[in-house]
Parts: sequence; structure tokens; C-alpha cells
Amino acid sequence: METSMKCHRVEELLALLEPEWHKQSELNLVQFIGLLAQEAGYQGNLSELTDDVLIYHLKMRNSSKDEVIPGLKKDYEDDFKTAILRARGILPE
Repeated sequence: METSMKCHRVEELLALLEPEWHKQSELNLVQFIGLLAQEAGYQGNLSELTDDVLIYHLKMRNSSKDEVIPGLKKDYEDDFKTAILRARGILPE
């Protein structure tokens, strides 16, 4: 992975992490990351937790259960028929 991309991911993770950690500042960083992993449904070793899991969980943490996942929202369609027609190029983007 390119260095600038790695830096961007670290900066994004820190920007998302800071305000949420302040809400539960009684926890140390490892405890807070463990809590986030548990909330996200992660069951593996904490040392194998990816930044993607943390980033997406932090983005969605305060969202309703029905909200569309960031990154998928741009391709989201309210109904299946419209999605199929757009995918086949019948309806314009």
C-alpha cells in the first residue's frame, strides 16, 4: 500500500476515534478498541483487527440500523427493479 494511502487511513481512523473515545474517556485506548471490536461483532484476536473494521464501525456507530453503509450509498437504489435497470444501462446514472 502506498505511503500516502497509509497516512490517509491513519488520519481518518484517528479523526473518527477521537470524538468517540472522549465520550468514554474512562477507558484506556486498548479497552476502547476492544469495546469497538465487540460492538462490531468482531470475534478474533484484537491484534488481527483491521483498520477497516474500526473505520466502518466508527462511521456507523451512531447511525440507525437502517442507514446505508458509507461507500455503498452512492450506488444505493430504493428498489430492486431500478437497481437492475441502472446496472444494465437502461436507466441513466
